[in-house]
Amino acid sequence: MTRQRIELAAASPRAVSLITELEDVLRREGLCDDRLRELARIRVAQLNGCAYFLALRSAEAIRLGERQERLNELAGWRDSPRFTDSERAALALAETMTKLPADGVPDDVYGVAENLLGPYNLANLIMAVSVANALDRMCLAARIAPPQ
Repeated sequence: MTRQRIELAAASPRAVSLITELEDVLRREGLCDDRLRELARIRVAQLNGCAYFLALRSAEAIRLGERQERLNELAGWRDSPRFTDSERAALALAETMTKLPADGVPDDVYGVAENLLGPYNLANLIMAVSVANALDRMCLAARIAPPQ
């Protein structure tokens, strides 16, 4: 039997409100390419095993015009010809930030992302991936079920 988990919004409504607001700000003012943001956030949910946000972020990507064929190959992006160099750099950074090695993000991963995305997009990608990881982990700790 699964132990009942706390509802985070009930326990700390202001904190949940602030992280939700941060996510909204990043969506409105963040990356120039909304689909790139969602690809990175979907990859984070895949790596974290968060079905709830995997479903939500995939639906958002489709709404933004992303193709299902690319989403089907996202977990194997390194071997797929469907992704651009900029997308590959963003996905490599998202994966590295999610699996975070002891010595942090390697200079080569960071440098490629910075060169291909530019400072503005890189900064916003770092923030979007950080918030996605936080939300996934909150979701998994509280065991929030995916939408039906």
